[in-house]
Amino acid sequence: MVSILLLGLFIGMQHALEADHIAAVASIAVRQSSVSRIVRHGAVWGVGHTITLMMFAGAALFLDQAIEEALSTILELCVGLLLVGLGSHLFYRLWRDRVHFHTHRHANGVQHLHAHSHRDEREDHASSEHNHAHPGGVPLKTLLVGMMQGLAGSAVLLVLTTATVNDPVTGMMYIAMFGFGSVLGMAALSVFIAIPLSYSAFALTWVNRGLQVVVGGTTVILGLAIVLRSAPI
Repeated sequence: MVSILLLGLFIGMQHALEADHIAAVASIAVRQSSVSRIVRHGAVWGVGHTITLMMFAGAALFLDQAIEEALSTILELCVGLLLVGLGSHLFYRLWRDRVHFHTHRHANGVQHLHAHSHRDEREDHASSEHNHAHPGGVPLKTLLVGMMQGLAGSAVLLVLTTATVNDPVTGMMYIAMFGFGSVLGMAALSVFIAIPLSYSAFALTWVNRGLQVVVGGTTVILGLAIVLRSAPI
């Protein structure tokens, strides 16, 4: 059993590295400048992904039911539209907000770097207010995106699970390890995403904006490819 669960873990880590998953997380995290926040987005995406995998693939496993191919196709189509929306929204925010990156110091003496917008401000930048709140907690948008993509991947995981294990309890353990692997895989990948984003935000703002354009364009193109592949002809 241990070997089966380890197999689920490693396959889950590999699964996290699929192109549509990377594009979704990158399009959300690309506007962050903190490595820890970008990694948090990756891990939260993995948690959301695991929640729906456990719910839907797990339920189908216990009920001994397959997820219909038509439903799986519709969910894939939704993921494609989601990616198009994420990429398009990134372009919109780049156009709408005069986003740049800078350092500032809080009253407690902590100095850090982050993205900043002066949208709708009429005063010059030097005299503009640079005090900002720093939202904490779970990034809900990232969690929901992970859940949506996990829902679309439930059918494939169910087929993989039933081909690997013989009973529902072991199957659920396999799915849980698969989900844990996806959390680890995306969190690890987020470190590599975060390094160029954080450095370019600090040293080369124009490069960071260029990276945002590349991420947004790639996400839209990938989303359109999924839509064309999944849409009924």
